[in-house]
Amino acid sequence: MKRTLTRESSQLERLREISTWVSSVLDLDQLLELIIEKATRMMQAKASSLLLLDKKTRKLYFKVATGEKGSEVRKYEISLGQGIAGYVAQKGEPLLIPDVRTDPRWYKKISESTGFETRSIACVPMMSNGDIIGVVEIIDKEDGSPIQPEDMKLLTVFAELASLAITNAQKIDQVRRENRNLKEELEQQHQIVGESEALAKVISDAFKVANSKTSTMILGESGTGKELLARLIHRAGPRKDKPLIVINCAALPDTLLEAELFGHEKGAFTGAVSRKIGKFELADGGTIFLDEIGEMSPGMQAKLLRVLQEGVFYRVGGNTPISVDVRVISATNRDIAKEVEEGRFREDLYYRLNVVQIRMPPLRERKEDIPLLANHFLEIFKQEKGLQDLKISKKAMEKMMNYQWPGNIRELRNAMERAVVMGNGKEILPEDLPIFSPKKEPSSITVGLTLKEAINRFKKDFIIETLRHTRGNRTKAAKIMDIQRTYLSRMISKYNIDQI
Repeated sequence: MKRTLTRESSQLERLREISTWVSSVLDLDQLLELIIEKATRMMQAKASSLLLLDKKTRKLYFKVATGEKGSEVRKYEISLGQGIAGYVAQKGEPLLIPDVRTDPRWYKKISESTGFETRSIACVPMMSNGDIIGVVEIIDKEDGSPIQPEDMKLLTVFAELASLAITNAQKIDQVRRENRNLKEELEQQHQIVGESEALAKVISDAFKVANSKTSTMILGESGTGKELLARLIHRAGPRKDKPLIVINCAALPDTLLEAELFGHEKGAFTGAVSRKIGKFELADGGTIFLDEIGEMSPGMQAKLLRVLQEGVFYRVGGNTPISVDVRVISATNRDIAKEVEEGRFREDLYYRLNVVQIRMPPLRERKEDIPLLANHFLEIFKQEKGLQDLKISKKAMEKMMNYQWPGNIRELRNAMERAVVMGNGKEILPEDLPIFSPKKEPSSITVGLTLKEAINRFKKDFIIETLRHTRGNRTKAAKIMDIQRTYLSRMISKYNIDQI
């Protein structure tokens, strides 16, 4: 009795060891071989095999085969329902055959061909999500004794482990395929399009800095593609397989921005119901892109500088120093040098972030790229709307070429989307594009006004024209004028501008 308990305890320890393989060994073929070899030794069998079911051909093929004739056995296939293994795979029921010579289901061709004498077989099905995916079988005992009914329990455990390994491998493979497809889709969406000399210079500079950890600052107007350039720098460098974390510094107030960047501990402030990992931690080994860095308050600038200088930070409400390896890319549409000069942006932080500076040219400086960009966006929206034959008319293209694009590529993308949605579905016409080329008018300067009155008149007229251009969209108008939306609203009230 004591010897039996000791043997069972030893078997359990071995099974625990095997169960850890399922999650730690990434090579499925290697894992299945380990499982079957361990089953053979623990059950003291002469030979064993694992057969997988090919649902398309309805045949079982030997994935793993042990024993002196294992390499020869792997050459064979068994039809579903054929032999002991085929019967178990078809019915989904385990079988123990003490003497195969007395069982009509015995398929002796493989044994006869390989010269391997078989007396008893134990075979159990492998299941995944309710479907039979194969079988595991052992043949004879090493000491010549028949396989016992209690051996079936252990064989069933090995079959379950093998099934779990296969199921996990299929899930991992599916996730990898989905990630690969998603990555390809994202790369297409984040593609930089253009062949102009100005853009070629920018891309050349981006590739130069990609292979270093050098902090890079990207300057450019809103809508020029600064984030796309940051993504290109990340993808072209050695950190491409690590995370790229993007955060808009203008989108959050200081308290939330600090928690977003550095994380927070549970209970650090009202609403902090659990620990949160910050963007810097998430970007460890990769890149963090700080967009609209010029909007960061002086207080947050000081905290960011401290992190960049010391290389460590603390979660909000925490006292444990955290060290990460992060490459920093920042961007702004402001004249950042002027911001430094006028004291609105810390000079020491500016030098930390601005080791390399790249300027994204506005679309009006790379007009030769407009046809390429327009057709690139057209292809995207054609696929979404199912309008495969849609084209851009010559006059519509001329209108786009003559326009100054104050909103840059973002405005061009929005214009193409609107044209695809609102057009006739066959050809994009000039009137489908929500853009206009302002006419030159004679000077309307009135002599006799004070300078203050002239400035106020200009401001009012300028706001009215911009709102007309954006069809009354204040958010878009504020972006074009590079002012806050709340400030624009105050100006509209001040000058009694009617709703556009």
